Amino acid sequence: MTEQPNRQTFAGEGITAPLRFTVFRRIWLASLLSNLGLLIQGVGAAWAMTQMAASADKVALVQTALMLPIMLISMPAGAIADMYDRRVVTLVSLAIALTGASALTILAGLKLITPETLLAFCFVVGSGNALFGPAWQSSVSEQVPPEALPSAVALNGISYNIARSFGPAVGGVIVAALGAVAAFACNAILYLPLLVVLLLWRRSVEPSRLPREKLNRAMVSGFRYITNSPPIKIVLLRTLVMGLIGGAVMALMPLVARDLLHGGAQTYGIMLGAFGMGAVVGALNIHELRKRMSGEAAIRACTISMAFAMAALAVSTEPVLTATALVLAGAVWMAAVALFNIGVQLSAPRWVAGRSLAAFQASISGGIAIGAWGWGHLTDYAGVEVALLVAAGLMLLSPLLGIWLTMPRVGARNEDAEVLADPEVRLSLTGRSGPLVVEIEYRVSQENARAFHNVMQDVQLSRQRNGAYGWSIARDIADPELWTERYHCPTWFDYLRQRNRSTLSERALHQQAIDFHIGPEPVRVRRMLERPFGSVRWKDETPDRAKDEVLPVVAAGSST
Repeated sequence: MTEQPNRQTFAGEGITAPLRFTVFRRIWLASLLSNLGLLIQGVGAAWAMTQMAASADKVALVQTALMLPIMLISMPAGAIADMYDRRVVTLVSLAIALTGASALTILAGLKLITPETLLAFCFVVGSGNALFGPAWQSSVSEQVPPEALPSAVALNGISYNIARSFGPAVGGVIVAALGAVAAFACNAILYLPLLVVLLLWRRSVEPSRLPREKLNRAMVSGFRYITNSPPIKIVLLRTLVMGLIGGAVMALMPLVARDLLHGGAQTYGIMLGAFGMGAVVGALNIHELRKRMSGEAAIRACTISMAFAMAALAVSTEPVLTATALVLAGAVWMAAVALFNIGVQLSAPRWVAGRSLAAFQASISGGIAIGAWGWGHLTDYAGVEVALLVAAGLMLLSPLLGIWLTMPRVGARNEDAEVLADPEVRLSLTGRSGPLVVEIEYRVSQENARAFHNVMQDVQLSRQRNGAYGWSIARDIADPELWTERYHCPTWFDYLRQRNRSTLSERALHQQAIDFHIGPEPVRVRRMLERPFGSVRWKDETPDRAKDEVLPVVAAGSST
């Protein structure tokens, strides 16, 4: 492993600091080639569709086919990224994408391609990328130290947009000179370097002492974490809106090149390249943007600028003016998406990082996919110019969401806390024993009752996002100083996971609640089995308890 630069080095080097790490640098360069191939294929697929189908909605559906899988399978993909070795997950997902790209190349070479098969194999490639995304993005934190993570996130965006700057232009040349088959073949070939560097990566894995969650339960855990995390929910909703409206640019780009600029595949590639160049400029300035503006102000500036760029696209018939507008659109689009991405990455602890990033991908990609379908239908009805002007108007109004959904302030990554010792157990338990009921008794002076209750509302969100359900707080009417917090966990293993999923800030919150406690005795904790002579059954025929599953008595834990 390479020597890790110190914090001062990162401050001096800025966005290039993560490239000092060998693993990150290799994967970054290989992903640049993979992104290049994907964009070359995108040009070939979009242009091939314009040759096979005249309707705008069919052309826009190419973008939908590539992006819709991310929305559909992102949460299972995120759960898989958190449950299994992320390196293995990325290799499997790349194999799926490579299979789809190779099959598309073969069928196109044999002239057996139709609009339906083109969309189908674009969907397969998109599915591979959907599975790849959460595992790849959540593994970035394993390749660089925490202080370099924002720069690494921005660099990954730059990788894609460097490819976008040149890939579409190269794709346009390839399609014009050799046809769409060559574009599809390029994509298949350029997956190979990334497969090689991932095979060479020796990722260190710390096995959990608890068994892996079931996929459906892992998905529920991720959904529960997100729904009980207000900052992440706000970022995801704002991301979805940005994708729904801003996706009009990418979805209608082939029609802008064909109908407004009266160009061919090469013109389309150049216009996409202009958008990509702008995106690189936007990514390079993320650090300055975050330093000078709050999250809400930065998103507001990006969306207003995007609105003017989209309006210029609608009225322009000159390639130079259109390219200029696309540079601006690319810069502010990349800046906004990177800000959303960083917000999610720095808000989610490591145990749920893949699922949180999957939700982010679902928001942006689902917005683009659904928006592309809608903008394509509007274009068929009213024309490209009207569709882009409507999108520009909606984008101009979107900052009003900040009144109700203000972007949260994002700081350093919320690091995982140390593992707690298991609580003392004198009843024979299996991992499936449950449900478990936890009661915590606090004695709080009456003058602090309101402040304590307010803190406990945040404690509720903390318990629920980490796995608890049925949470309540009650006050004894005969002894007003006595408060009882109560919550459930489905099984004993779920309770052990819930205890150790707390981050440092959540542990500090729990300690803040305990600090309200008065009296000579410590806070009292009761852990009770709701079914004392049975356990949760996965199937009716499953026995209550197996002898080799009984957990030993261990030392008492130091926290609730």
